[in-house]
Formats: sequence, structure tokens, C-alpha cells
Amino acid sequence: MLSKKTRQILLGPLSRNNPVIVQILGICSALAVTAKLEPAIVMAISVTAVLAFANVIISLIRNTIPSSIRIIVQLVVAAALVIVVDQVLKAYAYDVSKQLSVFVGLIITNCILMGRLEAFALGNGPWDSFLDGVGNGIGYGLILIIVAFFRELLGSGTLLGYQVIPQIFYDWGYENNGLMILPPMALITVACIIWVHRSRNKELQEK
Repeated sequence: MLSKKTRQILLGPLSRNNPVIVQILGICSALAVTAKLEPAIVMAISVTAVLAFANVIISLIRNTIPSSIRIIVQLVVAAALVIVVDQVLKAYAYDVSKQLSVFVGLIITNCILMGRLEAFALGNGPWDSFLDGVGNGIGYGLILIIVAFFRELLGSGTLLGYQVIPQIFYDWGYENNGLMILPPMALITVACIIWVHRSRNKELQEK
């Protein structure tokens, strides 16, 4: 059983302290990789893995890191993990890796990653740091998947590459909304999610 504190660490980022829609972090990748659902899912898993293991590593060595070079150490750890993730994707999911392009490498500069290493892993134990990384990664990935779901469905009429809007709808005159696959629509979709989330959590409007 998880204690109240560990449940808050793990589950808090899923909604009330979500890194994308509450802290407004990681927006760039939310715009870039959500035109299709598959790359959004892969990016979500990649960021979660890097966040969780980077948090654990930094937590384990936090007492040996000189404060003057802590950012450099965090960058080195994050970069090493990102390289591993990038190579795994190229080996086992090459087509998705090509779609994600440079954005896998840019995980290292993701504000969520560096923020959790600095704000949490440096001051907490490995288990709590692992849960914090998993929670924030899933919270980030959840928003990516929601945005990609609507963008691919409305923009291409597909989900995970499979057509889900019946052909008869097209025969009746339905057309895919090409605007949905453009980056500005990702920003608008995220804004709509923020609006709905804050409408349901009135106390967040005071922050």
C-alpha cells in the first residue's frame, strides 16, 4: 500500500498538478508530435522512462554532487538516458523514430525533466523520486495522447493509422479538417483542455 504522501507524489501530476496544463511546461513537444496518435504515445513512454530513471540516478548521487556543477551533472545523466531511448527506438520502432525526428533528442531540454531533477530528485529518496518521475511522465503523456487523439481523428479520420470514420460519411460529403494537423491547432486544443480543467478545479484559477 502506498502512503498518502507517495500517492500524492504519483497521482498529483495526473490532474491537479499536471506539468502541461497546470504548470504550462513541455508545450513545444505537445505542438510538434501530436498530429498522429502513435508518435504521441511513443514520446509519452520515452519521456516517462527518462524522467523516472533520471530522477532515481540523481537521487542516488545527490549527496556527492557539488552544487556548482549540479546542472551539468543533471544534463549528462539526462543525455545518456535520452541516447539509450533514441537507440532503442531506432532499433525497434524505426518508422516512429523518423516521425519523432529531433524531438527525441530534445527530451534533454524538456522543462519538465530538468524541473523535476532540480526541484525533487535533489532533495528526496530514490523511491519517491521514481514515483515523481513516473507521475509527471504519465501526466505529460496523458495530455499528449488526448491532443493527438482529437488531432488525428478530426484531421485525418484515423486513429493509430486505421480509418475510424466510416466511408459512408465521406460519401455524404464529410471532409477531414486539415487545420487540425497544423501545429497551431495543437496549441488551441491544449488551451481547450486547460479551460475545461480549470473550470472543474476552481481553486487553480487563484494560482
